[in-house]
Amino acid sequence: MRLRNITGCREVIAESPYVVRETLQSRCAGDWKNIFGNTNPIHIEIGMGKGKFIHTMAKEHPDVNYIGIEKYSSVLLRAVQKMEQEELPNLKFLRMDAEELPVVFGPEEVERIYLNFSDPWPKDRHAKRRLPSREFLERYRRILKEGGRLEFKTDNRELFDFAVEELAPAGWVAEEITYDLHGDDRLMEGNVMTEYEEKFSAMGNSICKYVIRPSGNRS
Repeated sequence: MRLRNITGCREVIAESPYVVRETLQSRCAGDWKNIFGNTNPIHIEIGMGKGKFIHTMAKEHPDVNYIGIEKYSSVLLRAVQKMEQEELPNLKFLRMDAEELPVVFGPEEVERIYLNFSDPWPKDRHAKRRLPSREFLERYRRILKEGGRLEFKTDNRELFDFAVEELAPAGWVAEEITYDLHGDDRLMEGNVMTEYEEKFSAMGNSICKYVIRPSGNRS
């Protein structure tokens, strides 16, 4: 369950040096190298929740710039609080809806995209809102570098089956697919778990994962 309506959370986020202000987001496209002060690769997590995954990734890979995206202020607040306890220079946050990705990132500006335990939007009429949908895959294609990849993890088998079915119509191909990530020693190498992954795997739920790229991307 998502946290909502925490008094003052939007004010805290607006003043945080770790969060790119919403009024400046439209100026970021093509300028992330200046924002970070280097030309390191950019990896983004869409729907980062409380930020455990991306904070860990940024700590383990200081030569990569990470950007965590979350649309709920009260959830983003938890990631901001974590950064206040352990600041990382290669991690920034955005409070925004993923539909705005092509506005905030320029063409081929992102090397890797992570989707972790995304909202399943179970009703058929909401299929276009699912982050692995063909509509969102087109947005990802516009900002992903040649040779870039997208990784998706979930315990929701119906959502994962939907995501796999969307690949061919959207012009993407899978490099890796597993329906039992924690049973695959090779794919588990370097795996960083999210809060949901820890919770659901402890309950005995199988974790599904794929790594995909746009078709025609040969790198």
